Amino acid sequence: MTCLSRRHFLLSGSALSGLVMLHPFSARAQGGQAHLRLIATTDLHCHVQPYDYYADKPVDTVGLSRTGSIVETIRAEAVNAILFDNGDYLQGNPMGDYIAYSKGMAAGDIHPVIAGMNTLGYAAGTLGNHEFNYGIDFLEKVNAGANFPIVCANFAKSLGATPTEDQLFAKPYVIVDTTLIDGAGASHPLRLGVIGFVPPQIMQWDRAHLEGSFFARDILEAARAWVPVLREEGVDLVVALAHTGIDASPETEMMENAAFHLAGIEGIDAVITGHQHKVWPGKDFSGEGFAPETGLVNGKPAVMAGFWGSHLGVIDLMLERDGAGWRLMGSESSVRPIYERMEDRSIKALVGDFAPAIAATAAAHEATLAYVRAEVGQSSAPLYSYFALVADDPSVQIVSLAQMWYVADQLKGTAHEGLPILSAAAPFKAGGRGGPEYYTDVAAGPIAIKNVADLYLYPNTLQAVRITGAQVREWLERSAGAFNQIEPGKSDQLLLNPDFPSYNFDTIDGVSYRIDLSQPARYDNDGKVVAPEAHRIIDLMFEGKPVDPAQDFVVASNNYRASGGGHFPGADGSTVILQAPDTNRDVLVRYIHAMGTIAPSADANWGFAPVAGATALYDTGPKAAAYLDDIRARGLAIEPAGEGPDGFARFRITL
Repeated sequence: MTCLSRRHFLLSGSALSGLVMLHPFSARAQGGQAHLRLIATTDLHCHVQPYDYYADKPVDTVGLSRTGSIVETIRAEAVNAILFDNGDYLQGNPMGDYIAYSKGMAAGDIHPVIAGMNTLGYAAGTLGNHEFNYGIDFLEKVNAGANFPIVCANFAKSLGATPTEDQLFAKPYVIVDTTLIDGAGASHPLRLGVIGFVPPQIMQWDRAHLEGSFFARDILEAARAWVPVLREEGVDLVVALAHTGIDASPETEMMENAAFHLAGIEGIDAVITGHQHKVWPGKDFSGEGFAPETGLVNGKPAVMAGFWGSHLGVIDLMLERDGAGWRLMGSESSVRPIYERMEDRSIKALVGDFAPAIAATAAAHEATLAYVRAEVGQSSAPLYSYFALVADDPSVQIVSLAQMWYVADQLKGTAHEGLPILSAAAPFKAGGRGGPEYYTDVAAGPIAIKNVADLYLYPNTLQAVRITGAQVREWLERSAGAFNQIEPGKSDQLLLNPDFPSYNFDTIDGVSYRIDLSQPARYDNDGKVVAPEAHRIIDLMFEGKPVDPAQDFVVASNNYRASGGGHFPGADGSTVILQAPDTNRDVLVRYIHAMGTIAPSADANWGFAPVAGATALYDTGPKAAAYLDDIRARGLAIEPAGEGPDGFARFRITL
């Protein structure tokens, strides 16, 4: 196994000035006892610089450069500190797309996110699901530039009879041989085993890149096979870098969010988790098996450090010498944010930049700015997503129009030519965990690449499926789980289901329909039917007539959805009839180029059915107020209702 020199990840912090706050473990440690601090980033998504490329302005809410400042502080507070990354480092903002689609990666090039990470001295990292978005060849070139190992125990080039016989894409684990300084100042060896995992759903989400050449194992199956092997190497502790979320529901095969059950596996001492873009310890998780005061999850220390560099995760371990090794005496998990939201909704930066990370990515940052500012066309009206979850929305509809335009051309001369073409699209930037500024807001006038990337956040490739009218209806029923059930005659009920991500709120253009919120959701957040008698989708019409359940339709979408992402009826990979070579974003650029000037306007093909005597509360970005007249003109009865939580603005909708 690879061994890392201590100089890669252990700094004294002597260059830092000011008061250093020691953790109680450091103060209590005596001879033969040591305070070890595991620190971690997760879901960086190529955010190194503190900059919003979509808004084209600096921000204080993102950036490895900011998290890096906390890393240096942490190292000053605890002499024994080891840094890890938990995956999803590669894709997620225009810098990532610029390198992948414009500049490219030649052999020997260092990707900017890797360049930034290399300045911080990571001990190890793992793969996230978004690492595969640009293809395996690109990923291998990127990872070759890392000065730290990247491990993953459940992603393989071929499968053997057991997980330990798989031909893995990366090493399953690495052993970090280092030195701990105990409470008396004496040095002792430590062997730390680090194992990595990725959601097996990558085989659906990036099928075009992986199918037929790669395979994924169940996370828990792989862990139960590999952790004993790692233990046999004589390690003192095992840390799981688990790019998987936390779900305390009963264990199922091929769980996407398996960290809770991973923590319960014998031989694992600590879990660094992510993927869900949430925070632990914190209010995002609760119930049996969660101890927010210590950070234990299912009995083991765990941490989830937000996303885009918003937090640094910290697991403090109190260790004691046990013969020739160490045993764990206590733990405490915490997260350190890079910013704070004030009462007046302003953002207060809590740290400055780590200068080496800024310098390492300066050239790529400037090149990305030039890339995103390139004009591709004009818009005669503004494009915004503040109300995309409650009314037909032009920022979503322009994506749908581009997808239908492209698919109609691609199907010419095929057996599917002449079938009615629909288009499914979702609002990617619609607040939620992204915060009250996380919305599309493009003024009328020139449209640049940064605006197109803002309209379509992910580098998905366009795909189309052939499904029936009955499946179209169920697709919309699944999407309608975005809303809470609304009781007739009751005022000011919260409208949105907080656990439903906006990227799963597909609206379908080409048909018209209404959503009856008095009905319970037919599907739960995982796409399982939980109310079989419920039907929220009513008045589903095509060309002025009720949709025939047996009629065939082509639905334009993306590779994530068509391959099963989100578990939508009719979209499991088996119904795909078109796998386009182009990304949805490129299709949108081509459409705007072809149109010259786009005139975005919503056609109100969907809306809410009346619910007698009921009003609902909808939280969105404060800048939504500027567009109230526009949304009212589209038929939505909406009015301001004061401030919402966490910097959002609240509006009241009369149903």
